[in-house]
Amino acid sequence: MNNDTTANPQQRPDFGGIPGNIALMIALPLIIFWLWASVRLNAGSIFLWQLNPEGWKAAAAALKPTWTDIAVVFGWIGFQALLQVLLPGSRVEGRPLPDGSKLIYRMNGMFAFLLSLGIYLTLVLTGIVSPLWLYERFISLALIITAACYPFALFLYFYGKKTNPAPHLTGIPFCDYFLGAGHNPRIPVRTGFDIKLFFESRPGLIGWVILNMSFLLAEVQLKGRPSIAMVMVVLFQAWYVLDYFLHEEAILSTMDIVQEGFGWMLLFGDSAWVPFSYSIQAFYLLTFPVHLPWWAALSIAVLNFAGYAVFRSVNLQKHRFRKNPDRKIWGEQPVVIETSRGTQLLVSGFWGWSRHFNYVGDIMMALAWGLPCLFGSYVPYFYVVYFTILLVNRQRRDDRLCADKYGEAWLEYRNRVKWRILPGVY
Repeated sequence: MNNDTTANPQQRPDFGGIPGNIALMIALPLIIFWLWASVRLNAGSIFLWQLNPEGWKAAAAALKPTWTDIAVVFGWIGFQALLQVLLPGSRVEGRPLPDGSKLIYRMNGMFAFLLSLGIYLTLVLTGIVSPLWLYERFISLALIITAACYPFALFLYFYGKKTNPAPHLTGIPFCDYFLGAGHNPRIPVRTGFDIKLFFESRPGLIGWVILNMSFLLAEVQLKGRPSIAMVMVVLFQAWYVLDYFLHEEAILSTMDIVQEGFGWMLLFGDSAWVPFSYSIQAFYLLTFPVHLPWWAALSIAVLNFAGYAVFRSVNLQKHRFRKNPDRKIWGEQPVVIETSRGTQLLVSGFWGWSRHFNYVGDIMMALAWGLPCLFGSYVPYFYVVYFTILLVNRQRRDDRLCADKYGEAWLEYRNRVKWRILPGVY
């Protein structure tokens, strides 16, 4: 790996530089608390100033972690790390790094996912673990993981900068701590345990499904059977994660792996934000059950799986092109733009419609995950609002990074593909 960071151009700080980074590091954990408190303590209302003193006392009590909570959090992360190291899996070559070399990744996420679900279900069905435990300890577990992100991100800053510097450092230590000074940190360097891939795909992503599953099983324990709304939310989100592991190799061509450094932003997002904010619909439904008419359930299911079809088809089209540039797209040879780096920009198929048509599918699914909760609270719709904002920001950041990377070829691509996400709208 080329350790000469001065050979790479510095990028401007993202997310508002130091003030914006600090604001996000404070605000994002508070949003998890806000979502939890709105559901658990405030009857689904997002206006927490309505909480009485007893409500705030209950919040303070819930935020006190026990030694059991701490053991569960770090035991879970350690267990997932062991699965990544020990389980069999195919060895896949990643995208070229700045020095032209490629890292080798072991793809065994499906084994880890299914084994983790099987063990959790066994523990619940045998009565060793109560499905209500995760519901009751939800915010305490979120607090522990969040607190651990700050010192571990500091380790990632120094270790990553020394062993595996990101291709575009800002030169501002705090911003590089936030965005990641290391690109693909591994222990040992290059050949060892890949920290970024691990957190991108294991404890948080699988933990999200475990949390959802626990809420569904808790509803069965309390009421004898799950509601249609709960089944839909858990099924939709489990299918999304299952699909990720079915196409696990595709993550190696994503922006997170190829372009981003690994710092506080991705660490917190992967390990705390994903499981504890993405599971909020199932958490809400356990607290406030709803009756969903069959026609509404069918309509929402159509929306979700139509969104999934868009999301998966667009991503697979580019992934297959990268593996085999001569493969036909919609019966024709792909149209490409050659870059000065010797690579190609795809202008055919979905990637000729807009620069990120896959995000349309993401937004459709995000809406479908909130609709089963109906309209008694704003909380279940936080995800689709947040995710839309995130995707717009992500597209703009990707556009800027690609302009730096590909130069004139990217300008030509933008001239030929004018729409950013949704053709005719944005």
